[in-house]
Amino acid sequence: MIVERGLLIDGVFTMGGAPPLCVVNPSNGATIAMVQSGDESDIDRAVNVANRVFEDGIWSAHPPHERSRVLNRFADLIEAALEELYFLETLNNGRPVTETRAQINRLPEWYRYNAALLLADRGSVVPMPGPYHSYTERFPLGTVGILSSFNHPLMIASKSLAPALATGNSVVLKPSELTPLTALRLGEIALDAGVPPGVLNVVPGTGKVAGASLAAHPSVAKIVFTGGTEAGRAVAAACAQRFAKYTLELGGSSPVVVFDDSPIDDAVAGAAFSAFVGAGQTCIAGRRFIVQEGIYHEFVERLAEVARTIRIGDPSNAETQLGPLISFDARQRVLDKVALASSDGVEIRYGGTKTTIADLEEGFFMEPVVCTGPSQQFRLAKEEIFGPVAFVAPFVGEDEAVAMANDSVYGLGAAVWTRDVARAHRFASRLKCGIVWVNDHHRLDPSSPWGGVGESGAGREGGWESFHDFTHVKAVTIRIADDSVDWYGGKRLERLN
Repeated sequence: MIVERGLLIDGVFTMGGAPPLCVVNPSNGATIAMVQSGDESDIDRAVNVANRVFEDGIWSAHPPHERSRVLNRFADLIEAALEELYFLETLNNGRPVTETRAQINRLPEWYRYNAALLLADRGSVVPMPGPYHSYTERFPLGTVGILSSFNHPLMIASKSLAPALATGNSVVLKPSELTPLTALRLGEIALDAGVPPGVLNVVPGTGKVAGASLAAHPSVAKIVFTGGTEAGRAVAAACAQRFAKYTLELGGSSPVVVFDDSPIDDAVAGAAFSAFVGAGQTCIAGRRFIVQEGIYHEFVERLAEVARTIRIGDPSNAETQLGPLISFDARQRVLDKVALASSDGVEIRYGGTKTTIADLEEGFFMEPVVCTGPSQQFRLAKEEIFGPVAFVAPFVGEDEAVAMANDSVYGLGAAVWTRDVARAHRFASRLKCGIVWVNDHHRLDPSSPWGGVGESGAGREGGWESFHDFTHVKAVTIRIADDSVDWYGGKRLERLN
């Protein structure tokens, strides 16, 4: 059965002005939903509603403890709906249900954490000299636009939605045109939790129309965007025209440095997870494996063997370890890059072709890929691939490993595998990126800032850093002396002399 969904604006599902989105199940290529698509006028309508509600103060001026209470109810209702959300997310983006469960299980934490920050937040007293009492306070920005991506639809939306709502903002959420279903369901759950109509509006649509309109809208105070670097540049340029805030989580080609003191079984298992989880469709995916020469050949052989034994199949099956890519075009782009790399001299040790699954012949599946080269000066290593592709190159000493890891326009994340505690700290401090894991990968928490440097973006999600970036800070200075200010009078002149 094909589901039909509308735009969620002001608490009501409505028609959209652009042609409807045909939403496809990537595991079999079948249409699962027809979703209304927003055009420029729909985005304008949603932003105007969000601004009206913001100015009315029904949420923005709501007492913090009441907003916190609603966010905790929101978290409770998400938790009650987890089984439905697991199914819908896996159906829509093809990620194996075991991965989906592990990720979405933690979704309520983001709302509870930010509800707690709201209650814990304080202003500061500024020690200004003279007869003055100076302090700071914060107030919400207004309307926030969130442009989320297909790979982790609920998590990526919630990382910013939770602090945006907690701090009193209104939100227009534009999910990926490929995966709008769980975002629309999230909007319904928010209404059930007591978030007033119009505070959260969900407007599916294409990036070129709805996304661009939201990023450029003169009444949007901040944009949060997760996606490709070039699209991120366009978002930043649009925000700069009106001096709006933005948080951008963009491309990546994360280095994973493996030292020869690390148990090779642990390092290979961690490497496979970092490269192939989510079919490699994550900005933070470990892709560039920089392995010390003493264990390099064994590491490559073992990683290829893991890739060879990964269970590819129906993502709704709990035994499946690797699901499809999001679309036919996405798979073809990855396969073309691997084929081009092979002609450039990269050695393909395993994979590199699409694969067909019984009863899912129209699905967008491919084998995981392990490839090698004498250095990482290949496009396959330097570019973001957004597929299950691992590139392995050797290094000799620590300084060389640092130079190789930092030799990238990206700077989102990195991982280091070593049992030397001093080296772990030393090496992590030399990496030019926003996130570093030691003996692990892909771990996140609502309390930990997440974001990159360079062409991996700007700003942070998570922690106080994100929470406060959805507010403006105001300095208030009060003169507490009992006499009046008379700069040009006699008293002032006597003091100056």
